[in-house]
Amino acid sequence: MRLGDPWYDALASGWGELDGAGGFAPAGRPGPADPRRGHSAAEIYLEVQRSEAFQEVRRRYRRFVVPATLAFLVWYLAYVVVAITAPGLMARPVAGAVNVAMVAGLGQFLTTFLLTGAYARHARLRRDRAALDLRWETQEMTRGIGR
Repeated sequence: MRLGDPWYDALASGWGELDGAGGFAPAGRPGPADPRRGHSAAEIYLEVQRSEAFQEVRRRYRRFVVPATLAFLVWYLAYVVVAITAPGLMARPVAGAVNVAMVAGLGQFLTTFLLTGAYARHARLRRDRAALDLRWETQEMTRGIGR
């Protein structure tokens, strides 16, 4: 595991840090009490869910996923409908023993891989940083709960 990995939060959670004497430091940070300390985890997560930052992450997610899902579903259903209603078209040879149905079927697999790559790229460029910021904020808010 890389220590520079933003998802690796062992040090942020308090364990793994050494105190000055060579032992492990306590998990909590000394200092003034957090004014949100009285809130439960459920209240904190609901507060985060209602926040504008969370809603923006969800909007970005939906802006990609809904159209991509609908487009892929239409493409898949078109393949099935054409295979059922126009078997002569699907049986038409393209090159040697390869026919239109085989090309379209391989196109389904190719589309799946391309869509997966597009989703990963979209998540990396449009949502991951904002989601990570929300995660850190939520962790900080819930740090004192249960102690």
